[in-house]
Amino acid sequence: MEILFISSITPSPTNNGAASALPFHLLSYRMEGINVTIYSFNANKVSDEDISMVQKMLRCRVHLIKYPDWARYAAKLLPLRILMRYPYSNYLRLPKTVAKKIRRTKPDGIWVYGEELSRVVKQFPESKRVHTMPDCESLYYKRMLQQRFVQENKIRYWRNRIMWPKYRRMERRMEDDPSVRYHLVGQADVEEFNTINPRAQAHFIRHPHYDVAEPAKEIRFARPRIRLVVAGRHDLYMTQTADEVTDALCQAGDLQQQYVITFLGKGWEYTAARLIRQGYEVSIIPFAPDYKAELVRHDIQVTPITIGTGTKGKVLDALANGLLVIGTPYAIENIAVTDGVSCRIFDTAQQCLEILRDIPDNIKRYEAIAEQGRQAVLDNHGRDAVAEQFFNLFRL
Repeated sequence: MEILFISSITPSPTNNGAASALPFHLLSYRMEGINVTIYSFNANKVSDEDISMVQKMLRCRVHLIKYPDWARYAAKLLPLRILMRYPYSNYLRLPKTVAKKIRRTKPDGIWVYGEELSRVVKQFPESKRVHTMPDCESLYYKRMLQQRFVQENKIRYWRNRIMWPKYRRMERRMEDDPSVRYHLVGQADVEEFNTINPRAQAHFIRHPHYDVAEPAKEIRFARPRIRLVVAGRHDLYMTQTADEVTDALCQAGDLQQQYVITFLGKGWEYTAARLIRQGYEVSIIPFAPDYKAELVRHDIQVTPITIGTGTKGKVLDALANGLLVIGTPYAIENIAVTDGVSCRIFDTAQQCLEILRDIPDNIKRYEAIAEQGRQAVLDNHGRDAVAEQFFNLFRL
């Protein structure tokens, strides 16, 4: 089977400037007999050296397409972007010479990555096409508009209020031909997309986990203090809930001798200083050269995600590597785990605090939950199985 992969970004083993790891891992674990050629605008600016490495790892040829000058200008002109009926990157199309070259190869399928490239999908009406979105962007903006931290900030509110209808219009116009299959990594994303474009053939396929440390981590919580990690940036997606959990920890007064806390990401300096003043042992690792090696040094990952769609890769990383994951519903959604069996879910900072208080008195129970979480992800988010499900879309 010959597949042509078209994307605004170049696949890479980890998210390099964009969500580039998902297509990389799907390509890495594709079945025998599937040949893929990659066409990329390289908007994530992967270096020539790294592109050479990607070609060797994926056994693919990568062709770079010049990013249009108009798109670069539009990205910098806010008034123009506001006036556009659709997101500015939705206006991207392949140059006619490139599209003609692809048609001449007569591929068995066209794989387009990135929701905004719906006009590229329409350039190949004669081909079987799979469009990986991978999230429903209008759902993201819809959820953002429901958040207190957005409603209380006029600039943030209007930014999201403007973008939401742009993405809904775009999704409504997306190809609903039966020869196009839409691939999403969120069940709620599929449902939202189908309310907007009811005739579209949308499929939820679980997100694959990425690298797993070898040998497998022995799940045995450290004593006398359990090692807790918060992975990711202190950014828009985490700030509100992370700050609420920090407030609760600062007010608790009884957990300083139970936990050592590590922030694995950027922007946590103020949060760490607050916790240190309350007597917690805290460290910050802005960047870990070997992420999985650093991750498995810990016992528990708290993931206080306030907003998002799809599947959270860092949560999959933690579960697959044997950490007990304590997260919000948005952190855990679309992952094949169950609260109290293979993970813990909290809705409020107080609930998170109650779980953290319970763990030292019931360590064996929580170690068992961590083991169940690891097994659930390895069984249901395995890279080979997920890649097979994905490439089978070209056979439907």
